Amino acid sequence: MAIPRTSAEQWAVLSAVVEQGSYAKAAAALHRSQPAVSYAIANLQESLGVKLLEIQGRRAVLTAHGETLLKRARAVVRDLGAVESYAQVLKRGWEPEITLVVDAAFPRARLLSIVQEVRTTCSDTQIQIEDAVLSGAEEAILDARADVVVSTVVPPGVLGNWLMDVTFVAVASAQHPLATLAEVTTADLEHHTQSVVRDSGRRNPRDSGWLGGNTRCTVSSVEASLALVRAGIAYAWMPAHLVIGDIASGELKALPLASGGTRKLPLYLVLVRPALAGPAAQKVMESFQRHVPRA
Repeated sequence: MAIPRTSAEQWAVLSAVVEQGSYAKAAAALHRSQPAVSYAIANLQESLGVKLLEIQGRRAVLTAHGETLLKRARAVVRDLGAVESYAQVLKRGWEPEITLVVDAAFPRARLLSIVQEVRTTCSDTQIQIEDAVLSGAEEAILDARADVVVSTVVPPGVLGNWLMDVTFVAVASAQHPLATLAEVTTADLEHHTQSVVRDSGRRNPRDSGWLGGNTRCTVSSVEASLALVRAGIAYAWMPAHLVIGDIASGELKALPLASGGTRKLPLYLVLVRPALAGPAAQKVMESFQRHVPRA
């Protein structure tokens, strides 16, 4: 690979001259002497063999070639500046990237607040977020493919802190046949389609929550399941925080089951590799613990 004959510093000086309109003003803005600025521009033009600037009146303006080349060079200077800033991030110990795997039952609004808080503190750390259902979060812990996990299960040998309980409510559209019954039994449910969210795990997928009725509709997300319920196609157990508004408006109805109409699912917070956790992962842990309701 050939070594460039010009430097990012020279292009930055050229950009300053154009922005300031003169060598003298550019020198003042860059805290350099005017001869140093003139020397940098002269060397740049000599290296390229192309005239970049011309004097019009009292202003230094780009030639047509200079305008084309500086437009490209500015992107290079900007990228190099980002690399240098990133080096400082690594020097301070912030991780370049962290991965969060969060059970789909965790309230999305709270998750967004957590992500925003973390981004404010460590803005140069890239955050990868994955949804998980049932055993998916557990597998992420066992495979150590995430830094922080919110899971319904903490595998043996792993430390996790209880985070919160999510209440699930059996619901159906107000126009669904089940919504017209004064009391719903298991036998009633078996005659209708249940919406079930597919386990995102691959090793030992579970059918947790499925009653084993004659028909079910399996979807890949909680949001897709809610859409089926709103459309009157199926009933489902949904996180209460997602359907409380629909129940209040009358669009959905909480099914009057004799038992089992509501369920509580515990969520645990796990720092997957405590000995290797950097400040960004620790910040995520602290933020999760602050943004959950306390009994």
